[in-house]
Amino acid sequence: MATLPNTLEDAIAQAALATKTALNDGRTRLQVDLVFPEIALQSQSIAQQFIPIFDELGIVPKVLFADTGAAALARRDWGAVGFKIDDVGTSRSLMEEKIQPEDEAFLLVAPSSVEVAQVEKLSNLAGDRPFILLNPQLEDVSVVGIGYAARQLRERFLATIESCYYLRPLDGAAILRSYPSLWQVWLETDDGYQIIAEESQRPVGDALDLILAKATNNDTRETPAPQKPGFLTNLQRFLNALTR
Repeated sequence: MATLPNTLEDAIAQAALATKTALNDGRTRLQVDLVFPEIALQSQSIAQQFIPIFDELGIVPKVLFADTGAAALARRDWGAVGFKIDDVGTSRSLMEEKIQPEDEAFLLVAPSSVEVAQVEKLSNLAGDRPFILLNPQLEDVSVVGIGYAARQLRERFLATIESCYYLRPLDGAAILRSYPSLWQVWLETDDGYQIIAEESQRPVGDALDLILAKATNNDTRETPAPQKPGFLTNLQRFLNALTR
């Protein structure tokens, strides 16, 4: 059973293990989400720490960033690496050049809903090779929309991607999914974080509110005990260190 990580480093290691497990089980279209407000600014650093899983699997990835600027920045900061760094491209012909027969796996770093069409085409070109989305933002309703075309996109492409790792801190709670475990809801208590629910689908909206309401209504503590530095505190310290 998955456990809640104490630091961002732990979360990345946990995400890597979940990804390897899913790949070994034959899953090839995968998604990894570390859902923190500050994380968008650290996508390059997160990707750099995530990439060693490919060495462990014995495959060489091609790392694709959302735009040429991000790709250029990674090439500058990472120096000499044993894999290719590129961007997702824009035109169909250019995208076909991004996916070569000799490419073994693909890691797409923080693609947004603006690039969703390119990401879908790249995924189709990749075939059954590992195709991993790291911190994507592909379902922005303001861009993708809520009508028939958006529903088709979700059914045709987004629904084919398996969330092998998902971590989202909430106010005094957290949602975690680490393949092959179920989706877990954790609640902060006097003794640390405890699981209050396990679901087959990601709990959102009213379903999540109901889970949290039931757990907090059953909590009869009158005076909370002093908290030791825990999951949220350690994560925030790590994020602060990254931005210095």
